[in-house]
Amino acid sequence: MAIEVGTKAPDFELKNQHGELVKLSDFRGEKAVVLLFYPFAFTGVCTGELCALRDELPKFANDDVQLLAVSNDSPFSLRVFAEQEGLEYPLLSDFWPHGEASRAYGVFDEEKGCAVRGTFVIDKEGVVRWTVVNGLPDARDLNDYIKALDSL
Repeated sequence: MAIEVGTKAPDFELKNQHGELVKLSDFRGEKAVVLLFYPFAFTGVCTGELCALRDELPKFANDDVQLLAVSNDSPFSLRVFAEQEGLEYPLLSDFWPHGEASRAYGVFDEEKGCAVRGTFVIDKEGVVRWTVVNGLPDARDLNDYIKALDSL
């Protein structure tokens, strides 16, 4: 079960597609975070969602907001995926320990070995203010993220 609104967001430290460590708590006091978990790079729905974010990036990566997308793929796969799709925001690898961050947020599917489509809008104090969790085949609506960010 996914963590609830009003919960302090679990901290994590994951490698991005360039092998750099990204820590959620580094944004505390500085930026709100849109934390997006997705099953796998290179799959149809995931590619569509991440490219839609790319196309609207100024709304999700600016002076007030940081977009972080997390999958259980290796950083090496994520680098190729980012280059292929022109994704310039952080793609974080929850590869090892496998699914640790996804589990902390309650969005890891143990049977499939990957995260489901969970999104968490986290305020500057590190508190979850909005969330949505969709099943593997169900894409999310970016307009919902924008409304959630506007309400912060």
